[in-house]
Amino acid sequence: MNRKQFFILLAVVVVLGLAGLQLYRSDRSSWQGGSPSLGKKLFADLPVNDIASITIKSGSNEVVVARVDNLWRVQQRANYPANFSEISDFLVKAADLKSVQTEEVGPSQLWRFGLLPAGTGSNTATLVEFKDATGKSLNTLLLGKKHMRKSQQPSPMEDMGGDSGYPDGRYVLAGGAGKPVVLISDPLANVEPNPAKWLNMEFFRIEKPRTIAVTFPNATNSWKLVRANEATEWVLADTQPSETLDVSKVSGVTSPFGSSSFVDVTTTDTKVPAGLVQPTVVTVETFDNLTYKVNVGAKTNDNQFLALTLTADLPKERTPGKDEKAEDKPRLDKEFADAQKKLQDKLTKEKAFEKWVYIVPSWTVDSVLKERSQLLAEKKTDAASTNAPPESIAAPNSP
Repeated sequence: MNRKQFFILLAVVVVLGLAGLQLYRSDRSSWQGGSPSLGKKLFADLPVNDIASITIKSGSNEVVVARVDNLWRVQQRANYPANFSEISDFLVKAADLKSVQTEEVGPSQLWRFGLLPAGTGSNTATLVEFKDATGKSLNTLLLGKKHMRKSQQPSPMEDMGGDSGYPDGRYVLAGGAGKPVVLISDPLANVEPNPAKWLNMEFFRIEKPRTIAVTFPNATNSWKLVRANEATEWVLADTQPSETLDVSKVSGVTSPFGSSSFVDVTTTDTKVPAGLVQPTVVTVETFDNLTYKVNVGAKTNDNQFLALTLTADLPKERTPGKDEKAEDKPRLDKEFADAQKKLQDKLTKEKAFEKWVYIVPSWTVDSVLKERSQLLAEKKTDAASTNAPPESIAAPNSP
């Protein structure tokens, strides 16, 4: 590279740097607006450790997550366990929210920011209230409209009026009426008055199935698969002479609820919802001596009711092997104890799911809810009889 080329390259770098600096300043000015409160915390001192409940309300929609017996729970879902990490992240974030811009407006202009009080029609705010264990209000936060930033890249949707950018902040009021409207740099998109959004979505998981039985309301559709160990093939129990199990069709049903999930918990007051009056029952026994009984209701809008019962018959002592050596006993005993501890923890955790009735997506159960005929090989027709010419018809005797 000669001297001339070097200075040309240097000039290009300087121009690009100045352009980037100007863009950065432009972005900062759009946030700052000359506000002296830039970077100021919304809450001077939010006692996060004292917060025992959070209420999120917008119109008729409301969710209350509260600490009950040292566990966060969702009140609108019969005190189902809440997602602690989601709550913890929100509390830490709330305590550190900072202003990037303020708007000094009167009550008549709050509608512009979606911060009108509840019950005043449209453009109302979402109320977030923090309370302590006695029910005393510690502070409030009103969430208004999200601040939208247009994308730097042109979008075909923009020409159609359908692309307003992406949310990069939100207008809020901290501490109630009389406070200035503040713009924060977080849209708080996950803070919704939807109880299902705050549930702990961990669910049971069946491992090492030994037998799988599906009992339909129509008994002729029921079936049961068994296997001697994890290395052998599945066999259809009570096979009729005319039935042959299709191994290729079985592969889809032999891992039931291996990655199960749910979308919500029912709020019905009855122990057995209408959708579970005549359930299909899936019973799975595992090689770990766990027995899962899963009641599945009829499909409704791609969802189904589900209820679980879990029992176990865990051995208390290890049975020594036939050729076991004395020097191996301590190691084998420890392995057995560790495995039993793990199973006991799994049993304790998953038995807790018995207390509620779940709404699950249909794909969670579709793979195992196959009727008996859907697991059988198609009957082959006799080729000889199929290809044989039709019998000749004898001509009547002549008169």
